[in-house]
Amino acid sequence: MSEQQIKPPKSEERYTAAYDPQIARRLLHFIWPYRWSYALGFVFMVIESAAVVGGPYLVGQAIDAGIAKGDVVVLRNMVLLYLLLVVLQWGTIYLRVNVMAQAGQSVIYDMRARLFEHLQRLSLGFFSRYSVGRVITRVVNDVGVLRRFITFSIVITARDILVLFGVVGVMLLMDWRLSLLTFTVLPLMAWVTAIFRKRASESYRETRTAISWVNSVLAENINAVRVVQAFSREPYNYAHFRDEVNTNNLQANLKAARVAAGFFPIIDFLGTAATALVVWLGGRQVLNDTISAGVLVAFILYISRFFQPIRSLSQRYDQLLSTMAAGERIFALIDTPVEVQDAPEAAELPSIWGEVEFRGVNFHYDEVDMPVLQDINIKVQPGQTIALVGKTGAGKSTFVKLLSRFHDPIEGEVLVDGTDLRSVTQQSLRRQMGIVLQDPFLFSGTVKENIQFGSLEATDEQIRAAAEAVGAHEFIQNLREGYNTPVEEGGVVLSVGQRQLISFARALLANPRILILDEATSSVDTQTENIIQDALNRLLQDRTAFVIAHRLSTVVNADLIVVLDEGRIVEQGSHAELLALDGYYASSYKLGFED
Repeated sequence: MSEQQIKPPKSEERYTAAYDPQIARRLLHFIWPYRWSYALGFVFMVIESAAVVGGPYLVGQAIDAGIAKGDVVVLRNMVLLYLLLVVLQWGTIYLRVNVMAQAGQSVIYDMRARLFEHLQRLSLGFFSRYSVGRVITRVVNDVGVLRRFITFSIVITARDILVLFGVVGVMLLMDWRLSLLTFTVLPLMAWVTAIFRKRASESYRETRTAISWVNSVLAENINAVRVVQAFSREPYNYAHFRDEVNTNNLQANLKAARVAAGFFPIIDFLGTAATALVVWLGGRQVLNDTISAGVLVAFILYISRFFQPIRSLSQRYDQLLSTMAAGERIFALIDTPVEVQDAPEAAELPSIWGEVEFRGVNFHYDEVDMPVLQDINIKVQPGQTIALVGKTGAGKSTFVKLLSRFHDPIEGEVLVDGTDLRSVTQQSLRRQMGIVLQDPFLFSGTVKENIQFGSLEATDEQIRAAAEAVGAHEFIQNLREGYNTPVEEGGVVLSVGQRQLISFARALLANPRILILDEATSSVDTQTENIIQDALNRLLQDRTAFVIAHRLSTVVNADLIVVLDEGRIVEQGSHAELLALDGYYASSYKLGFED
């Protein structure tokens, strides 16, 4: 497979900064609450580094002061001290890893909690622009990169630096000539490292982009598996994933592996070459009695300890690149502004009666300059049922999104009981509203837990009453475990109609004063729709309801039918009044807007 430049998806960001002090400061903000754990980890690291540096010196002393002079006591003492250092090193590593693992995992716990909390608050506009796979990559993969750096790399980097300086200092004290001989390979090593850093930076960015693309395509195909299978797209999607997405990821990772495979053997070769020089020239000095055999052996041991931190620091640099890129992506997500926010002085919306008014409302989405709603003026009395009709794209769903305050109008006001929705908290509004969407979503858990989703304090009797009210109780009772039957993510074990009935029960259990039905009966059969319609006729009494539907049976009995066309209200009135008007509604009715 030939190497080629990895091309990321157009929607994928690419970051190039090797080190960003602002990202480092923000990471420090998450680390700061656990600073004492990090300080303790550094203490263990200093003890560990001293043990690493002291080992070869004791070996040299065992040879010179023990073996060479035939002193068994000194030899024994040096061996015992060496073993003590090994035990001390093992013990401090064990303690350091445990302390840093706890601190690092706590930092990542806080960061993931912050990300999840922010994602819950982001407006719908964000999720229409950002694929699920890319969000998952941020929360899972990128945070995982930070975990490795925060938990291990910070302290290990400090340890490598301490060991490096300690080894250099001891080597110079023992024999400066052999030390300088060892250091002769450093310029070449620095040149190789510089090349590696550049190529590692490029290859890492490509691997991060590639895995983000894999996650995005994977999430999309899993979410749309029914559509994929319905249109027999499995072979094409598999070929696309194999030949483009996964191959792109494979090539990116193979390229990164080739970079590493070329660098680390060179570092090992240079270390071996330095060792060979020291053995050759140092051995001649031993033969000439210029240095002792113990010094030479200690030097050989120090050479391995000298190059190991250099090799490790090169890897740490690669992790630093990874951390900076991952950190920038994570903080970019955290910094994504929440488009719909409560005003600083927002108050709690008191219990409402359900009067709704749109006063001079205009709206368009940020990505579309063309207005979606224009000059909407309507006032709905408490307890009325309002049917919103019109062709696709007329603005019906946007109408109810403004009422739910998923978006704010560009101009005008949306009022409930005379209160502008921008002056109250979103939660206090939505707690008094119920929404049933065209494609009902059920969460992993039981039927009972899904009905109880918006009313956690509801009793089993209340849950059953809500199910009975919408005609769901009978089929729930026939499930394997009744209300305790697991429905799996999305409710895949239930039919569309059954999922819709459960979503109705969920909305009605919340006892909303305003109920929104967004195409809620378009995916159910006529018999199920009749069950729902019978329940609604009873349960919508004294509630304000907004119904979006294409079926006549769901709108004919509405108190008010509002006809939208190209974002404007073109007609409004009862079914009979609109037929008598012989306008847009009557024309649509004659063309087939009927059961």
